Amino acid sequence: MGSAILKVKNLVTSFNTESGRIRAIDDISFELKEKQILGIVGESGCGKSVTALSIMRLLPKPSGVIESGQIMFNHTDIVDLPAEKMHEIRGNRISMIFQEPMTALNPVHRIGKQLGEIFHLHFPDMPKEKIRDESIELLQKVGIPDPESRMNEYPHQISGGMRQRVLIAIALAAKPDILIADEPTTALDVTIQSQILDLMMQLQKETGMAIIFITHALGVIAEICDDVVVMYAGKVAETSPVEHLFEDPKHPYTKGLLTSIPRLESPRKKKLSIIKGMVPSLHELPNGCRFQNRCPEAMEICKTEPPPLKRIADNHFVSCYLY
Repeated sequence: MGSAILKVKNLVTSFNTESGRIRAIDDISFELKEKQILGIVGESGCGKSVTALSIMRLLPKPSGVIESGQIMFNHTDIVDLPAEKMHEIRGNRISMIFQEPMTALNPVHRIGKQLGEIFHLHFPDMPKEKIRDESIELLQKVGIPDPESRMNEYPHQISGGMRQRVLIAIALAAKPDILIADEPTTALDVTIQSQILDLMMQLQKETGMAIIFITHALGVIAEICDDVVVMYAGKVAETSPVEHLFEDPKHPYTKGLLTSIPRLESPRKKKLSIIKGMVPSLHELPNGCRFQNRCPEAMEICKTEPPPLKRIADNHFVSCYLY
């Protein structure tokens, strides 16, 4: 694994709402190395997608703001970059696949036009014939059968799995250094899901790009990721190489997530393990550690002081007073 291509340091992103300002992500830090697949995992609402949108500088305006922190991409802090400089990076150097393929594609434009737009934007001098050839080649690469005729179709004319492949083709068009995939398999059935994961791993090997893979499925993390960031209520609970996390989870929340996965060797009709309670709303976050009201090992200090992220082994960090 190479050096870090992206470093997120003490990032705080908040939203102005009718009931005041809320922090969707609060002081999070992690690194993405070259040619690495980094997983970000956590329950819905923990800040995974907001992290991705912050890196892309695509937060909804004017409510979403990056309050503080750094996002270092190849030694450039993109938090402070002027809009036109960010425009050069977005889609070109850092690309993103969005969650919902039906809403991410424009329903009134043909597939070929939407794919061609990327080449127009980033390679304005490229001739039309070359754009068409490159687009067809990309569709072929992401496993779309009969790509020439698909170029003339509209998004509603192809299946969900195909739409997701088109989004991957669009994201790869400018050969980015980093691909952010935000739950790219959530809306797909299991066989298509598996094909999309295989495709992403294959493309990552071919192109050498680094990937941030956002999901709430630990099985997917185990299958494709090198390192993993576990998030809870806008904070990083634990970061670790994947095999360490599954063999020896440290944070009580990570342990809870792992024990709640059904196992084939479990006795029949055994009750599934659950994490008691609910994820707190961002309006009503508890003092101290955000997991303390659901944590079986909570201590007095957990109720008043937020735990810092501590290194407990090589590349293994955890924010918990047990360590």
